[in-house]
Amino acid sequence: MKDIAPPPGDSLPATPSETGSPFEPTESMVAGPEGRPLTRADLPPANTRRWVTRRKALVIAGVRTGLISLDEACARYSLSVEEFLSWQQLFDSHGSAGLRTTRTLEYRKLR
Repeated sequence: MKDIAPPPGDSLPATPSETGSPFEPTESMVAGPEGRPLTRADLPPANTRRWVTRRKALVIAGVRTGLISLDEACARYSLSVEEFLSWQQLFDSHGSAGLRTTRTLEYRKLR
């Protein structure tokens, strides 16, 4: 079987970044809690006061993947390390439902 080579001057890109595709992963893009790409721009704003489960899950995913450090997340969102770690433990034990504040006592009893 004969190898088929592209015509001279008609070569393929050496790296994926040379394709110019906006969908190529970069160092600052990681998988979020729903499996979608997550960047720093997707993290909740620093002035967040209403912590719905999705925002908590985004911060947890950001810290776990190295997108943001634990110290930076705590400073940015005015969280204590203990509060963040409790979110993380509840997420690990019960998924995003464990991050609901309306059921906090039910989930904490199960520990």
